Amino acid sequence: MMADTWQVMTRKPTHPGEMLREEFMDELGISVAQLANMLGVSRQTVNELVHERRGLSPDMAIRLGKLFGMSPQSWMNLQRNIDLWESLSLNREAIDRIEPLAMAL
Repeated sequence: MMADTWQVMTRKPTHPGEMLREEFMDELGISVAQLANMLGVSRQTVNELVHERRGLSPDMAIRLGKLFGMSPQSWMNLQRNIDLWESLSLNREAIDRIEPLAMAL
């Protein structure tokens, strides 16, 4: 089942920065500077994340989870999905050449 999972990724997953920007900052009227202050990080860090020029670190997932009352894992899952999508996009030809092993269960 897991071997087929990567093949069904038909659209790019939501970047954690997009989720942060659209579902939290826009909805709550929070600026980059305000969010950076609440999280105890630099404005540059938040700005790069919300503009999808930076990935989400485990530290940031913990901070966002605490601030918004969510699990850090939910934030990290968004990043994991983006990482898998980008890796597949970059290495598609090589990955397609891999023949799965026939495993007896």
